[in-house]
Amino acid sequence: MTTEVDRTSRDKKDVRRLDRVIIRFAGDSGDGMQLTGDRFTSETASLGNDLSTLPNFPAEIRAPAGTLPGVSSFQVHFADHDILTPGDAPNVLVAMNPAALKANVPDLPPGAEIIVNTDEFNSRALAKVGYAGNPLEDGSLDAYHVHPVPLTTLTVEALKPFDLTRKEAGRSKNMFALGLLSWMYHRPTENTEAFLRAKFARRPEIAEANITAFRAGWNFGETTEDFAVSYEVAPAASAFPAGTYRNISGNLSLAYGLIAASVRADLPLFLGSYPITPASDVLHELSRHKNFGVRTFQAEDEIAGIGAALGASFGGSLGVTTTSGPGVALKSEAIGLAVSLELPLLIIDIQRGGPSTGLPTKTEQADLLQAMFGRNGEAPVPIVAPATPAECFDAALDAARIALTYRTPVFLLSDGYLANGSEPWRVPEVDELPDLRVQFATGPNVTLPDGGQAFHPYLRDPATLARPWAIPGTPGLEHRIGGIEKQDGTGNISYDPANHDHMVRTRQAKVDGVTVPDVVVDDPSGPPGEGARVLVLGWGSTYGPITAAVRRIRREGGRIAQTHLRNLNPFPANLGEVLRAYDKVLLPEMNLGQLALLLRAKYLVDVQSLTQVTGLPFKAEQLASAFKEALDDDH
Repeated sequence: MTTEVDRTSRDKKDVRRLDRVIIRFAGDSGDGMQLTGDRFTSETASLGNDLSTLPNFPAEIRAPAGTLPGVSSFQVHFADHDILTPGDAPNVLVAMNPAALKANVPDLPPGAEIIVNTDEFNSRALAKVGYAGNPLEDGSLDAYHVHPVPLTTLTVEALKPFDLTRKEAGRSKNMFALGLLSWMYHRPTENTEAFLRAKFARRPEIAEANITAFRAGWNFGETTEDFAVSYEVAPAASAFPAGTYRNISGNLSLAYGLIAASVRADLPLFLGSYPITPASDVLHELSRHKNFGVRTFQAEDEIAGIGAALGASFGGSLGVTTTSGPGVALKSEAIGLAVSLELPLLIIDIQRGGPSTGLPTKTEQADLLQAMFGRNGEAPVPIVAPATPAECFDAALDAARIALTYRTPVFLLSDGYLANGSEPWRVPEVDELPDLRVQFATGPNVTLPDGGQAFHPYLRDPATLARPWAIPGTPGLEHRIGGIEKQDGTGNISYDPANHDHMVRTRQAKVDGVTVPDVVVDDPSGPPGEGARVLVLGWGSTYGPITAAVRRIRREGGRIAQTHLRNLNPFPANLGEVLRAYDKVLLPEMNLGQLALLLRAKYLVDVQSLTQVTGLPFKAEQLASAFKEALDDDH
């Protein structure tokens, strides 16, 4: 965090200008840290800062209070320039109790500021997390700037005019903390107050209590001597092209992308889904948009969800099902059916830590091989993976393009980091979006030997190998569906060995022939084979940490190239040529090397894996060290 002191005063207090700040709010899962972080982020976005966030919370609905497993945190990194990650190490930690302090202090750099709710530092709470003494008094925090603040007491005092018990009043301490941080970093207050009034519209007294606590925190910052300095971070004007922007999470971006795809395809959107973390927000959001022809169905289980979505596709809708890894396992037979029926279907997998139930609220990239091969028989499916929360919108459009053009189910692999993280997003103009309209079959498509007309449901487009899409009930277009192998052309049941071989190879050829853009290599030192000798390849949400690490290496004079994959099946046509142009290819993944396995098998290139399965994203510093070591070895 670099600073520039501005000697102009703000109510007799210094104002320091910063180019970036990383703040982490941490407390019990019932302390409202996610709401606090979300509101701070929204106000930051409205000021025009670039930002990136990392919510981190337990899977339990109410994790054990005061324990390390029960800690919930929200980290926001905002700056006056282009940034890519939520940041490696917080400059400011707001710790609501001893557990929050102990869980997060190891991440802090020396000199970081810690704002501590001293009301929670009693002997019982300290002992619960293994503190032998009080860390606020034993000198163990001398490397940091500690601000002891009795947040609960101050909140209860501010809310005395309200008819609330101490426990009820204490629940608003997160708003007191938000007010204090909003004062420290010059965040606006009007939108947060409006948000609270809307959120608690049915209980206006609770809304006013939270607003009072929020204002009390702001006023505390203004008047206390412990906070002698406030900070400004200028808008990141140069980081954004001209346009209208909003803050957006990956799941919200994905929902909007699905709606845009259905509108541009002129098809109703049908979501068949079963709630599962971290994909449920897409169901919640889409259910709000019936005005766009969206229909959402919360099924009794994962299998029913995809069955309904596939039925909607058969009926002429853009069928979508959302899930996470455990749900993909249950949906696998129906995905194979969609491959056999050759109907458009979007399978949205918001990946999380596994196996089995695993880490429901933590992130991972370990479903790639499941998406590629997790079905019986030869059942190829195209795969698309967005790189950032905002790119989830574009990935949804791309997945819909492939599904509709080639009549195939398509996987979209997001993950918990993208789903819950957020960043600024430029709202596109409608004419920037692709035209996804399709032509349904309207009549017979073959002439029989006797001169009669017939409809062959598996007569293929010679360019895409897509079969006709016939709406049920269209006169003369009756045809058989089901999971048993089809005869080429007629769609009749066939056990003929040669026909089965032909159909299997045709379905594979259709996926192999999907049009995807070539990979573009970012290498300031020259084109592939003539510039850097080391290439860093990534996919999905590793884009931010990889790019931030590459920037660090280049600032230090290192020559390193970078490229990132959105299309994982089929691979871009030039990928093999690009990989072979470098002496060393590094591939960071939040799994044990799944994409590396695929690339080694297909291109016979010695791709070197950098793997992590901690449930958390890579840190830029961690990757920069690995990249530097690879560069040093290459010399």
